[in-house]
Amino acid sequence: MKRLALIGLDCADPFLTRQLLPELPALQELAGESGVRALRSVDPPITVPAWMCMMTGRDPGQLGVYGFRNRRDHSYDSLEVASSASFRGTPIWDALGAARRPSLVIGVPGTYPVRPLLGTMVAGFPAPPGGKGMAFPARLASHLRVPSAPYMPDVEDFRTEDKESVLVQVRTMTERRFTLTRDLARGVPWEFLVLVEMGPDRLHHALWSALDPAAATRASDSWAEACLDYYRLLDREIGDLMDALPSGTEVLVVSDHGAQAMRGAVAINEWLIAQGLLHLKERPARPTPIRELIADGRVDWKRTTAWGEGGYYGRVFLNVTGREPEGRVAPATYERVRSELIEGLRAIPDPEGRPLATRVHRPQDLYREINGIPPDLLVYFDDLGHRSIGTVGHGAIHVEENDTGPDEANHAHAGLLIAPGMPEGACASLLDLHTWIGQHLELEAR
Repeated sequence: MKRLALIGLDCADPFLTRQLLPELPALQELAGESGVRALRSVDPPITVPAWMCMMTGRDPGQLGVYGFRNRRDHSYDSLEVASSASFRGTPIWDALGAARRPSLVIGVPGTYPVRPLLGTMVAGFPAPPGGKGMAFPARLASHLRVPSAPYMPDVEDFRTEDKESVLVQVRTMTERRFTLTRDLARGVPWEFLVLVEMGPDRLHHALWSALDPAAATRASDSWAEACLDYYRLLDREIGDLMDALPSGTEVLVVSDHGAQAMRGAVAINEWLIAQGLLHLKERPARPTPIRELIADGRVDWKRTTAWGEGGYYGRVFLNVTGREPEGRVAPATYERVRSELIEGLRAIPDPEGRPLATRVHRPQDLYREINGIPPDLLVYFDDLGHRSIGTVGHGAIHVEENDTGPDEANHAHAGLLIAPGMPEGACASLLDLHTWIGQHLELEAR
């Protein structure tokens, strides 16, 4: 029996990991001569959908999922959180199940609510703690709700000034997830094991300045040591899990994307208002999410050409005649308007007037096919060095802080790959990795 264990570390950065490797004996031994490699993420490089892209071999356009929230239809207020039902594609565990080969799946983002499979699954983020649909078989759910140590799909609030709380929760979540995985790895049959741990992502968003020497504002040495201590804990957990795996199990350590300092933010709807492309019936007295303004009927759709959503990357939606309820952009002028928007967004400078190196993508230029309802444009401000802010009411286009809470990191395109024995150049991207896993597990051959 050929077994493969994939240990996923959300947001683990290859460049940071190389710096920390002398402190991480389990990862150092696993890396060996192959080292820590960079693995190109998908566009956009976001937890949802990146992990499911890796598991299905399909890009976000093929999956029809472009982030945590996606448009259900072309109405103005149809954004909904992605669930396991949102993804169009066959994950590795279902392909193995069709060949009567069991899998053990723990914490993969995008698997809530769980679907039946040949094997065992515990859902990952985004999922409610202790909610129904967390586990398959269903009898496993009671094991997740042990009062003394319940399973944590995520940290309750990682965008907070209470950094100590984040550290405590991240450590607890990591310890519990690895303990559960070790117990199940010994107790249930599997040929493919995949575990995704969210801890690094939550730590990076809360305390990236403690880890990155290039960060504009450096955290105190005590925070730096606390973050390094977390990585030591994570390494011990990885080592203990590897010890619990059956002899001969191949092990990969991967991440879905990397991290970089968040150098600022661009209020995308403030810019659209300034350009005369988004019109409100009244300006809010305080910073207000665009979704709230839409729900309250404060957007003048008859005069609006485009609106945007915030997040790690910016999403711009055009108000198209015959597509949106009160569309204003004629289909014949759609490409011209979109091209003008691309030019304008790329030209937005930083607060000092310097170029931002913003990248703006048409979905058709990124994906092999388009499913679901993508944004009309995907915007990487400062190549993701700046976040996109969707709220309105700042009175400025440039904002220093995240509008959803304190945040020190944005995502980076390069994820991490530690793959002992894998030939150099065999996997350059998440989708390449899916191909390699399929070949390694001889999926096609069986």
